[in-house]
Amino acid sequence: MLDVQKTANNEMADAAPHPQEARTIRREDYRPPAWFVPEVHLDFQLGAEQTVVKSRLDVRRSKSAKYQEPLILDGDDLLPVSVRVDGESWTDWTLVEGALHLPLTGASHIVEITVEIDPSTNTQLMGLYASGGMLCTQCEAQGFRRITFFPDRPDILSRYTVRMEGSKADYPVLLCNGDKTDAGDADGGRHWAEWVDPWPKPSYLFALVAGDLVANNDSFTTRSGKEVELNIWVRDGDLPRTGHAMKALKDSMRWDEQVYGREYDLQLFNIVAVSDFNMGAMENKGLNIFNSRYILADPEVATDADFDGIEGVVAHEYFHNWSGNRVTCRDWFQLSLKEGFTVFRDQSFSADMGSQALKRIEDVRILRAAQFPEDAGPLAHPIRPESYQEISNFYTATVYNKGAEVIRMMHSLMGADRFRKGTDLYFDRHDGEAATCEDFVVAMEDGGDADLRQFRSWYETPGTPKVSARLSHDPQSGTATLNLSQQVARTGEKPEPSQMVIPLRTALLDPDSGEHEGEELLVLDKPEQSFQFEGQTEHPILSINRGFSAPIIMESSQTPEELAFLSTHDDDPFARFEAMQQLMTNYLTARVTGTPADRDIVLQAVGAALSDESIDRAFLAELILLPSEAFLGDQMVVVDPEAIHEAREKLRGKIAVQFERKFRRLYAQCTPGEFSLSAEARANRKLRNVCLAYIAGSQADDAAALASDQFADADNMTAKQGALSVLSHMEDKDRGWAFDDFYNTYRDNALVLDKWFTLQSLSQRGDTVKRVKALAGHPDFTMSNPNRVRALYGSFTANPVRFHDASGEGYRLIADMVIHLDAQNPQTAARFIPPLGRWRRYERGRAELMRTALEKIAATPDLSKDVMEQVSKSLA
Repeated sequence: MLDVQKTANNEMADAAPHPQEARTIRREDYRPPAWFVPEVHLDFQLGAEQTVVKSRLDVRRSKSAKYQEPLILDGDDLLPVSVRVDGESWTDWTLVEGALHLPLTGASHIVEITVEIDPSTNTQLMGLYASGGMLCTQCEAQGFRRITFFPDRPDILSRYTVRMEGSKADYPVLLCNGDKTDAGDADGGRHWAEWVDPWPKPSYLFALVAGDLVANNDSFTTRSGKEVELNIWVRDGDLPRTGHAMKALKDSMRWDEQVYGREYDLQLFNIVAVSDFNMGAMENKGLNIFNSRYILADPEVATDADFDGIEGVVAHEYFHNWSGNRVTCRDWFQLSLKEGFTVFRDQSFSADMGSQALKRIEDVRILRAAQFPEDAGPLAHPIRPESYQEISNFYTATVYNKGAEVIRMMHSLMGADRFRKGTDLYFDRHDGEAATCEDFVVAMEDGGDADLRQFRSWYETPGTPKVSARLSHDPQSGTATLNLSQQVARTGEKPEPSQMVIPLRTALLDPDSGEHEGEELLVLDKPEQSFQFEGQTEHPILSINRGFSAPIIMESSQTPEELAFLSTHDDDPFARFEAMQQLMTNYLTARVTGTPADRDIVLQAVGAALSDESIDRAFLAELILLPSEAFLGDQMVVVDPEAIHEAREKLRGKIAVQFERKFRRLYAQCTPGEFSLSAEARANRKLRNVCLAYIAGSQADDAAALASDQFADADNMTAKQGALSVLSHMEDKDRGWAFDDFYNTYRDNALVLDKWFTLQSLSQRGDTVKRVKALAGHPDFTMSNPNRVRALYGSFTANPVRFHDASGEGYRLIADMVIHLDAQNPQTAARFIPPLGRWRRYERGRAELMRTALEKIAATPDLSKDVMEQVSKSLA
């Protein structure tokens, strides 16, 4: 993807630039295409080691283009076998930095190009590649140029007709975008299929799959009465694990009709599960290609979180049919136009399918774990970036998750009805177009009768706003005054006052009853603002940013007593959770910095939650969880991982000892019955695992035996993984037995084996770095599968106390891995730079070691631009 080459008539002097000299692409430099390609015909002669691709492009010069501008067709590691223009052989072409330049006169032409590619050597997993005996594609963002020469940009919308031919024995199933229009047998044991996609689409949405697959076949009847054939294609043995994904697809189709009025627009919808995949899934028109981890599930191999992930990702990719496909991006700077909007849609869908409160907690936890650090580090960027060198580096938490929060704020400001009117106008106005973020906002304004001019600053401002809240009370007048101020911190700069539009759901709770007179939506749109509330006979308790209505850092003067009160009485579930988290966070950060703090009030709040029998068990499990070590580090000016780990473990141990009897009672009460995905059954499994972890934290003599028994008796992966996670940190002999048993049971299931690698990488044992190195040499470890790489090395970077070992061994381990992986899969390798790139946040010794690791990567010859861009920004 994302050298001097000999052409038919000359030697090219324009070699591709060295990664250190990679060209920076800027949003301000966008120019409309000089040529359009309304029709594309592709012919594939498929083979794992040689695939011949013949393209027939109907190219038409833009009326606004200069007449002398050549036709430029992007290519990556391609060499044309033949080039024809209007039926005649054409030799007047050159290759410049991989792109094919044809100096054509006239307004329109038919250009035919033949290339040969080798899918078996495509380790980047971009373009057409081989995976487990099948052929498949990934074209977003710039993978299509690895298949054939083409103007590979999202504002070129074309109708595709595709003919595929291959060995009937090797590839009995031939799939492409759109609807299949014809098929038949060919000579030599081969067969062919022809597909036509009637909807114009950019090249990044092209998809092709050929393999020995079977389908879970179903159908869905749209609201207009059209029956759509649904297929989820997998390898034969995986078919029984596709039921949950099929249900999620049908639920998604129904929900999109009901909530957004969007109906599916083809006769056929195909999904294919692929083992080797850089991303989670891809929304190619009518043929979604998925990482198999987001399709395959049953209770034995998938946790409740896996089931949720499948539901959310299936929904996300289906919703892209409108928010991404029918209306696509004009250029890659507009990526959040489709991704932020669609993440908001899939979050809303999942909340409607399950628990609104739990889903919001999950979404905010992910935002704070991934996006807030991004906003505070050297890779910070707005949700609509201004420049890039490698677009794959901008598939980030900022574009996706913060982008979703921006859409959520629009929904809060406008209300559901006006928001729907805005989206209806957006889809109608821009159907079949490549649009911009401005187009979306204008449609929301026009359709929803809203003024979002000032709100647009969210699209161009990096950094997380900090809001300071101070509540005062005048007992004589019965008036409470809320004083708010806002700042935005640029990376490495002093925070400055800002005028972001920040919607804050707010309520004032009675300090005796915990009740309030109603929630208000306050809009902070100035550097400082005051809001007054009458009729407050006593000093109320402030509940602000309820439901996390804005993606901000809230700084308030709330006392531990007030936070404890909110954690018990607030009627907004997220606000209640947030108060408990803030209470624990304040105590732990104080302990790390040596500031006096009252532990008893934290214990009292936890005790009150454990004694409240009205609390849903799944919510209780979230409420009593301690903040993560990574999150605690984000709250500190200088991060000391060892000190954070020690303080957190001490508090966890104290809670575990003080409430051990309650944890044991709840653990027994949550004993599972027959497996079910009902809310009650899932809540019991969730709370039971949390209680087990706390019992282990009490250092009880029987903790290892209890975890071992749960592991041995479990009939589902949620319980089994929960027990194994507890055992992973222990020295007990049962740990080794359990991990061996898990491996021997699931060694032939790649997705479950990923869990085996992950749990060992997350272990807090002192030998974890040594164990990770050993696992890298395990026969079942491979660098060619991104899931396996993420399971071992990605999990290790999420293990603060071991990744940040004071020796620096963890940093060196990741640096060496990145250098090795970059040569075969730059996109995946680049994902490992951000954990090292936050070196300035750490105490001096670790900071120097992290920087040294980055410098080692930067000094590597022939480094990809994916990795070099991330490293150079991290060191700047």
